[in-house]
Amino acid sequence: MNLARLDLNLLVSLDALLQERSVTRAAARMGLSQPALSASLARLRRHFDDELLTRTGNEYRLTPLAVQLRELSRLALAGAERVFTAQPEFDPSSSTREFTVLVSDYVVIVLGDTLAGLLGEEAPHTRLRLTPHSPALVERAEQTLLGADVMLLPHGFVSDLSHQDLYRDEWVCVVSSDNPVAEEGLTVEHLRTLPWVVTYHGQTASTPAARQMRMLGIEPRVQVVTEDFITVPTLVAGSNRIALLQRRLVDMLPLGVGIRALSCPFEAGPLVEAMWWHPALDDDPEHRYLRDVIARAARQAVDGPLGIDTADGRPQEK
Repeated sequence: MNLARLDLNLLVSLDALLQERSVTRAAARMGLSQPALSASLARLRRHFDDELLTRTGNEYRLTPLAVQLRELSRLALAGAERVFTAQPEFDPSSSTREFTVLVSDYVVIVLGDTLAGLLGEEAPHTRLRLTPHSPALVERAEQTLLGADVMLLPHGFVSDLSHQDLYRDEWVCVVSSDNPVAEEGLTVEHLRTLPWVVTYHGQTASTPAARQMRMLGIEPRVQVVTEDFITVPTLVAGSNRIALLQRRLVDMLPLGVGIRALSCPFEAGPLVEAMWWHPALDDDPEHRYLRDVIARAARQAVDGPLGIDTADGRPQEK
């Protein structure tokens, strides 16, 4: 495809249409007339040979292709904005840059507030966009990071990209506080027989600890799959289910959520959280600043040694 023949203004129209799912709202957002944006939609439909938006009753719905394009167009537009707002020197105090960080809800809980606080102090006119990553985005991480600044993700998912380690965590098994194994102790046989709540589960998507279990011949009996770590405690409490969670996340949960953290009865290996970025941005002044802020936020948010059990040797209950 010859990009020189394309009107790249259509990317802005495409993003607005797919985000708003309405010609009227998208036109208002862009400051255009409705007929003008309708004309852009017609051109986009011809280009993709797809309706993109289909009317159902009083609302528009995205076609399957449009669902794919919605995420891609947002990333592509962010990348284009980054290209045309680049400066030879970066002054955080006057910058109006929007930084896009792809994260899990776990990372947002651990260091999101600290990161937002540092940027608010040093770069008050910038905006921090915390966007959830997904197995699909992680699988094509190099392409994804052409349109986002960094991805915060543990080792074991991507490789061959620029990265910097941020902090260490560890996996613990969590069960309901009234589950008998909370008192008896967890065994490998329990891992094989108890029903599981798992995160990022699929043919190619899995946490490193879950992959390690399979390498040891432990095949979990998956009962529930969720893409959000913070939903795991609710799905475990009051049931006989079991799950793997990050120790720091468990420690930040409020008391009384009804789960107990237990040591894994296998060598789960450490969780090394890192930030990943496209090598093309290694020397970008704005990007270097963002990486420095994220590293400082991680140091401030994460301190003190990790411990699996409480001082009296009993597993900690949440």
